[in-house]
Amino acid sequence: MTTKTITYTSTFEEDVIKGLTSFPKSLSSKYFYDKKGDKLFQDIMAMPTYYLTNSEYEIISSQQEAISTAFQGENGFDLIELGAGDGKKTKVLLKYLTQQNIDFSYLPIDISQNVLDGLKESVEKEIPGIDIRPQQGTYFEVLEDLASYNSRKKVIMVLGSNIGNLLHPKAIEFLANIREGMNTDDLLFMGFDQKKNPQTILDAYNDKEGITAAFNKNVLHRINSELDANFDVDQFTHWEVYDPETGTAKSYLVSKKEQHVRINKLELDVNFKAWETIHTEISQKYDDTVVTWLADEAGLQIADQFVDSKGFYKNYLFKKK
Repeated sequence: MTTKTITYTSTFEEDVIKGLTSFPKSLSSKYFYDKKGDKLFQDIMAMPTYYLTNSEYEIISSQQEAISTAFQGENGFDLIELGAGDGKKTKVLLKYLTQQNIDFSYLPIDISQNVLDGLKESVEKEIPGIDIRPQQGTYFEVLEDLASYNSRKKVIMVLGSNIGNLLHPKAIEFLANIREGMNTDDLLFMGFDQKKNPQTILDAYNDKEGITAAFNKNVLHRINSELDANFDVDQFTHWEVYDPETGTAKSYLVSKKEQHVRINKLELDVNFKAWETIHTEISQKYDDTVVTWLADEAGLQIADQFVDSKGFYKNYLFKKK
């Protein structure tokens, strides 16, 4: 493996170099997402085995009145959603809030401009007159701006158990950063996938149809197309593991054979041994004890919680301590 000194033109380039020259190798799951990756993730969320979407959808649909009541402020509120995606679950809440003539603004934030464009178009079509202001960016970029929204109560919403992509120390840091941008009356509404039968979890991330595998491998397709690389994507297999003790699910791409990859735009050569791994994603699972500990470490406390009928998933409402 050889590298030359180059100037990065994007964080994608920088992260690819760092990830593929480290040991063990890794690539961030945030790079699964482009137009193709966005569509694959929509397909994943529609799979029967991917219980997370339906579980959270059930919570929001069946408990929208209680959730909306908790959100309301004296002068209305700003609903700031991090990682908005296609908004399927959020639209249920947005429609209810609009029907109840509740004063609010919706600020969806996502790393994908393609997703935001589609979300804005669909929301404005389905909920005419709504005040929607999309913003493109990563969580950490947006967190720096949260404190500027201080004219009225704000509710920060993170659905889909996205916090599960972070190991506990980073999750605490993430929660603490959100807290820094919160005022006394502000709230954080966040989804946490719960610990459950390990086979149920494995089935969610390793579907027989191979959609999750294609989603995982999309990061290699992106490197090929955007960085002029020659990954033979078929020579990597998707592999998922789950540790019920720690509650950590991990995704890998495993090289089926010894192979050499050239990434021309980065002037980077990468060698793989047979069965060598690229770690691409973690998906953490939780219980009340762990969530309470994370919140406490970040200076937050649980104000309320909402659970689906199977006990698979919970949305917690946090406030500042």
